[in-house]
Amino acid sequence: MNTQQTEAVQTAWAYLTVNQFTEKHSAFTIGGLRSLIFNEHTNGLAKSGAIVRIGRKVLIDEAKFFGWVAAQNGVAA
Repeated sequence: MNTQQTEAVQTAWAYLTVNQFTEKHSAFTIGGLRSLIFNEHTNGLAKSGAIVRIGRKVLIDEAKFFGWVAAQNGVAA
């Protein structure tokens, strides 16, 4: 493996389903999170890139999601 391949392997993306996300982060309910995802184009969540769709499966990128949350309160991510 060369250096680029090693770096790519070491990059761990944290994509979670809605259920996995709410289990890991109990501050968010399933209904609340689904509402945010449903309205992603009006609340800016889509622009953040935190929501990834593969077919019908919806995945959440944790780092980008919490960056978006921080931006909602004017905090630099």
